[in-house]
Amino acid sequence: MSRALAVFHGRFGRATVYQLNRPFNIHAHREGHLIFHVGGRSACIDVNDGRYELTEGSVVAVNPWEPHNFLPTDLDGGAVFFVLYVNPEWFAPDAPGADRLRFGRTQFVRSPALDKHIRHAAALVCGAPSLNSLDGELRRLIDICYDESWQQTEAAPDLRTNGSITDFRVRKCIKMMSESPGAEIELDTIARESGLSRPHFYRLFRTQTGVTPHLYLNTLMMEQALEALVASEAPIADIGFDLGFSSQSGFTRFFAANVGMAPTDYRRAAKVLRG
Repeated sequence: MSRALAVFHGRFGRATVYQLNRPFNIHAHREGHLIFHVGGRSACIDVNDGRYELTEGSVVAVNPWEPHNFLPTDLDGGAVFFVLYVNPEWFAPDAPGADRLRFGRTQFVRSPALDKHIRHAAALVCGAPSLNSLDGELRRLIDICYDESWQQTEAAPDLRTNGSITDFRVRKCIKMMSESPGAEIELDTIARESGLSRPHFYRLFRTQTGVTPHLYLNTLMMEQALEALVASEAPIADIGFDLGFSSQSGFTRFFAANVGMAPTDYRRAAKVLRG
């Protein structure tokens, strides 16, 4: 199974170094997502309808709520990836919600100078950094990647993220899912309570958010699971139970399908940077 070499949670989001050798389910994040291959064989990632190679010569950027899944080529030893999950509010706190973090393109070239920044930041993450050193280094790296994603965009800007959710029924559905995200939630019931038929609910939700209701709910559940793992000492079984799973094994399968590793392994590597 894949494993976490280093995981840090902070106000910037998450900074992780993973050794990955198994595919993920299609998933999404509220955060922006930067993926850097730093060792081992190359891999691929599907983002929306495109497939991109993860190599040491490029960077893959995933905008908030873009569906994606990881496809390894080395199913034995795996490859090493430095992955950033960037909170849009931290990146651009004064910008409107839909404009806080939007990369210009999904894949762009990694220059020698950018590669140096990437490897220095990855070394800091693996070396148990202080908050100030990591926060400053990540800010520089994310700013460079953001600028590069737009400078290397030849055509008209590709505004790939969704704007504000305008339909009040979808907003109501999201509010109900957010109040108590869990595996036991019946999406058909949420659709009915919002005055929508099941087919209309699924079409409208995807049009407004860019993802299916199931994917959105899974994202909310994963956010709650990650927070519980790093911010509490609750047993894994209790965290899973709170999310609606009847057994620890069911929660572990769900977590591994979305993160690539067991929750016990993630918790073992995770640290929280305060400040």
